[in-house]
Amino acid sequence: TNSQKRNLKSFQRSLTMASPSSILTCPRLSSFSSTPSMYSVCFGPGKICGRKLYGRIHLETKKNRSRYHVSVMNVATEINSIEQAKKIDSKESARPVYPFAAIVGQDEMKLCLLLNVIDPKIGGVMIMGDRGTGKSTTVRSLVDLLPEITVVAGDPYNSDPRDPEFMGKEVREKVQKGEELTVVETKINMVDLPLGATEDRVCGTIDIEKALTEGVKAFEPGLLAKANRGILYVDEVNLLDDHLVDVLLDSAASGWNTVEREGISISHPARFILIGSGNPEEGELRPQLLDRFGMHAQVGTVRDAELRVKIVEERARFDSDPKEFRESYLAEQMKLQEQITSARSNLSEVQIDQDLRVKISRVCAELDVDGLRGDIVTNRAARALAALKGRDQVTAEDVGIVIPNCLRHRLRKDPLESMDSGILVTEKFYEVFS
Repeated sequence: TNSQKRNLKSFQRSLTMASPSSILTCPRLSSFSSTPSMYSVCFGPGKICGRKLYGRIHLETKKNRSRYHVSVMNVATEINSIEQAKKIDSKESARPVYPFAAIVGQDEMKLCLLLNVIDPKIGGVMIMGDRGTGKSTTVRSLVDLLPEITVVAGDPYNSDPRDPEFMGKEVREKVQKGEELTVVETKINMVDLPLGATEDRVCGTIDIEKALTEGVKAFEPGLLAKANRGILYVDEVNLLDDHLVDVLLDSAASGWNTVEREGISISHPARFILIGSGNPEEGELRPQLLDRFGMHAQVGTVRDAELRVKIVEERARFDSDPKEFRESYLAEQMKLQEQITSARSNLSEVQIDQDLRVKISRVCAELDVDGLRGDIVTNRAARALAALKGRDQVTAEDVGIVIPNCLRHRLRKDPLESMDSGILVTEKFYEVFS
């Protein structure tokens, strides 16, 4: 009848304008009284379902039914799946990294980074300096030089199959049961911690999907789990929210991350090299977090005109053809990578005399450095520098190179003191080591 046709057209318009979620919850229609039949609605890309076509709705009539029922059989959407995105070659999609060997100047910052890669127990490095001095570029260029480590295959925490301190709970249980672990060689991770990250993304959270579908309270690891046995880089660390600073302080102090969520408690290893960079003009860093950094590098703007021109030219070359530029520094990169790998393997053989240990502690005591972290870090950094130079014995020169970076940020602030704290450390070093 005409009334029935009008109702069908109105029903067609409402479906074509509705969202897929509202279509799925469309109730049973009973307003179409008249001849008993059943209508089945099918949305198909270019397919005809049923015997009668009204616009984009295909209707199929069946007899001996008392009312009309609407059931959605298929909703066609044009969405690129995640699996298709993963098929893209990673080398083509990855951003080209500026070579570490191509960075001109900033020797102090580069040395601090290399020493932390050689000995992660130094405790990281804080890089403070003017804007536009290549802090982030230098840190990210370290990725190509990172050596390989042995990890348990499929473990989200990069567990060390030989060291219980770097093992997750599941791996430790397998070791205690005597099960054989499958291990693989992989590069050290470098994880970027964005300023806008949430606490759940950093620490980890419960997998809600698995909790709803399987009824299991599964833990989904965060950035701290990914950074275990790797590097955690925080750009503009002095602008980081206080609650994230507290999380980093707790993990850096204990080497473990503990998550309390929904009535369960989960702990996993979180030992990483903490690298931060920032501009002191944008704000000071909390003293508690500053003390957690093993070394402190002060970066300044290059003043030499010829050196500035060289930096600009090198950057222009990289921007015009990154692949060719990286290939031109490939030999130097490989040589530096081999040097780092050799230094890591020979680090345990490097010795430091008792006389040098005593003098290091004298410098720390006379500078009124709080705690013993300054003594420990200076000893470790001096040994790493000797290993980098291919020696098995630490000299006073090694100590003199690293001690300003190890103690500069641990001195008590004097508002009336205009001299750089690094110069104070150097002066005291020459006084004690004379």
